[in-house]
Amino acid sequence: MIDTMKTRRVARRIVQAICMAAIAWSAPAHAERIKDMGQFHGVRSNQLTGYGIVVGLAGTGDDSLAYSTQGMKGAISRFGLTLPPGINPALKNTAAVIVTTDLPPFAKPGQRLDITVSAIGKAKSLRGGTLLLSPLYGADGQIYAMAQGNLVVGGLGVGAADGSKVSVNLPSVGRIDGGASVERKVETGFASAPSLVFNLAEHDVTNAILVAQAINDQLGASIAEAVDGASIAIQVPPGAVQRIRMMSRIENIELTPAQSAAKVIVNARTGTVVINGAVRVWPAAVSHGKLTVRIDENPAVVQPAMFSRGRTAIEASSNITIEEQTNPAFIMPKGTNLSDIVNAINRIGASPGDLVAILQALKQAGALKAELVII
Repeated sequence: MIDTMKTRRVARRIVQAICMAAIAWSAPAHAERIKDMGQFHGVRSNQLTGYGIVVGLAGTGDDSLAYSTQGMKGAISRFGLTLPPGINPALKNTAAVIVTTDLPPFAKPGQRLDITVSAIGKAKSLRGGTLLLSPLYGADGQIYAMAQGNLVVGGLGVGAADGSKVSVNLPSVGRIDGGASVERKVETGFASAPSLVFNLAEHDVTNAILVAQAINDQLGASIAEAVDGASIAIQVPPGAVQRIRMMSRIENIELTPAQSAAKVIVNARTGTVVINGAVRVWPAAVSHGKLTVRIDENPAVVQPAMFSRGRTAIEASSNITIEEQTNPAFIMPKGTNLSDIVNAINRIGASPGDLVAILQALKQAGALKAELVII
C-alpha cells in the first residue's frame, strides 16, 4: 500500500513537471512579430519638399527680404499681374517658407497629407498666416503633391518697445493638417518584382535565418531564404492582390529573435551608461579610489598701529587638504552577468564617470567581453 502511494506521488510529480514544461514551451519568451523587425523592400515613405509663400501675417513677415519679394512677384504673376520694374514692395505681411511632408507607401492621387511649414527668412511669427498653393517635389524632381491652407502655430512671440522679447516654443514653424493633396503615386514595383524581399531593421545573420525558417514553417513550403544578414527573399506568385495577402500573413508571424550582440553604450556628454544582458566579464579584480583636493581661503584683516600712517590690509591665508578615499577590491568571477556587474559597482558607490573608467579599464584588460561604444 505504501509503495502504491509513493508510486502515485511520483507519477503526479512527473505529470506536473510535464505540464509545466509544456506551458513554458508553448509561451515563447520575448516573441516578436516579423513586422516589428523590419519592412518589405519598396514599401516605404518618400520625403517631399517645396518652397512657398505665407500671406496674411500681422506685420511679422520677412519685410523686404530679396527672395521673399521675388517669390511674391512669382505668385502675383500667376494671376496676370506684373509689378513695374524697380519696385520691390515691403512685404511685412508675407514670409518665405519651406514646406515638408512624407508621402506614405501606396498613397493615391486625392489623398490628403499633413505638412509642416517653416520660415527661412526674417519672419518672427507665422501665426494667422495662409500658405499659397505650393508644389511639393520628390528626390527625382517631380511634383507629387500640392500644398495650401491656413497654418496652426503652437508658438508665440511678443516684443516690447524697449527691445525685450518673450518667445514660447517656435512661432516660426506651423502645421497644416491635411494641407497637401497627392497628385501622383509612387510605383513601388512590388507587384511585378521576381520575389518579395524583407529587410531587417538591424543586420543579424541569425535573425535572418530565423525569419526565413518561421515563414517556411508557417506557410508550409520552402519559399523563404536568407540572402544575407539583412534580407530574406520570398518566392510568391505575381499579382498585387495575392502578394498583399501574403505580406499580411508574413508580418503577423511571431518568433523569438536571437540575443543581441554584447554591447556597452556610454554617453560621454551625460554620463549615461547602458549595458545589455549579453555582456559577460571574465575573472578580474577591480579596485577604485577617489582623490579629493580641497582649498579653503581664510583671509585675515590686518589693522595698522594707532597713530601710524599705515593702511588696513587683507592678509591671505590658504589651507590645502588632500583626501584619498580607497575602496576595497572586488573580484568578478568568470561569466559574471549584468546584475552581478551592477551590484558590484553599486557596492563601491561608483558615479557614472567612475563607471565609465572601470568599464574602459576592464575592456583594456581583456576582461570585458563586449563592444564598448562611446557616443
